[in-house]
Amino acid sequence: MTLGPVEEELDKARAAYRNRGRWGEADVLGTLNFVDDAIRAHAASLVRRGRTFSLARRTDRSGTRAATRWQGLGHDTVQAPHGACTGRGVLLDVGRAVGDARGELPDGFAILEEHLRDTVEAQGATSSVRRGDLVLVRTGQPARVRRLGAGPASGAGDAPGLSFTTLGWLHRTEIAAVAADTWGLEVRPHEFAEPVSSPLHRIALTHMGLPLGEMWDLEALAADCAADGVYEFLLVAAPLPVTGAAGAPVNPIAVK
Repeated sequence: MTLGPVEEELDKARAAYRNRGRWGEADVLGTLNFVDDAIRAHAASLVRRGRTFSLARRTDRSGTRAATRWQGLGHDTVQAPHGACTGRGVLLDVGRAVGDARGELPDGFAILEEHLRDTVEAQGATSSVRRGDLVLVRTGQPARVRRLGAGPASGAGDAPGLSFTTLGWLHRTEIAAVAADTWGLEVRPHEFAEPVSSPLHRIALTHMGLPLGEMWDLEALAADCAADGVYEFLLVAAPLPVTGAAGAPVNPIAVK
């Protein structure tokens, strides 16, 4: 898929998905405002087995060159007080639902809204996406990289990821945040004929106020979800409170 002229598409997206001022001019949480006490209490009730999963990648020599992280809103500050990054996590294992026999998407695969809907349908009711959810998208790229011995899946290069056209879904569902197992979350190369840097980031972070997570390790969690058919869980993923940073490392913990 090739989209129209870059600036035209960006202008349309800014107008359609703008949340600036929605929660007041001094707001620093953006869509994390969708997570309230009732949502956190419900998320805690999802813990049945007490099984925990760290979703952080290793940062030593055998791991990656950059940490599992949240990108800050506007790429200028990372603040999430009062447990805002705690809530109902839901895994959308797109790799298993629409990928190859290994449960992996090829590099350059653009995940469209229809793929997200197909994944929810394939996984069942526990993966229904609700207001205030913390949505995790698995592509399977890190598993392929490890299997082929190609080194850590970080840095530049082609990768599967969210299409720019999923901005409408991300906005309409009123999710609190979205994270993926790839370095940039959105598809690379991008879907524009003209050069552009991270078009989805430019709208989702700065104008929608949607925190984006990158380089999350979803393999063990995905295997467990596939085994028991339960794709919802308590997710605790508060970043370090680093003011003035473009992002902050996090060790997300999913509890089922």
